[in-house]
Amino acid sequence: MMYRFCISLHALPTSAIASRENTIKGVSVPCLEIKPEQSHLPLDVSFEEAVVALNQLTRMFCEPDGSFVWRGDDQGGWQVDGVLFDRAGKLIYIELRGKCPAQQFDDILRSLGWPKNKIMFQLVAEGVFVDEATLRQLLQIIVD
Repeated sequence: MMYRFCISLHALPTSAIASRENTIKGVSVPCLEIKPEQSHLPLDVSFEEAVVALNQLTRMFCEPDGSFVWRGDDQGGWQVDGVLFDRAGKLIYIELRGKCPAQQFDDILRSLGWPKNKIMFQLVAEGVFVDEATLRQLLQIIVD
């Protein structure tokens, strides 16, 4: 299955509550209630650790400034573009856009310390935060 997305990844605050329902792509899903400052909590991985981990992925090109592109082989026809953002030595959030198979999506998450690091996702166009289960539900709908 090919996922298509335009999201940002953030540390999931322990106080985040999935409480308000929004209709996204025709599906009613729970969105997270968080305080604005909670969208910039650090992930438990440094910028440098994330760059090293991402560069371990075959066909990944991660620049020292944190921008990266990951392309599938010529047969795969997929590409993910992203940017790492840090503050005080910790990764604050990651922007991701593009499309890739579910397995490669998980490979990116693992490079960022998942599943140990709990992550929430901001749907950029909709301006809402969702948990992993909700994102995966939506990614099943937003496919090629």
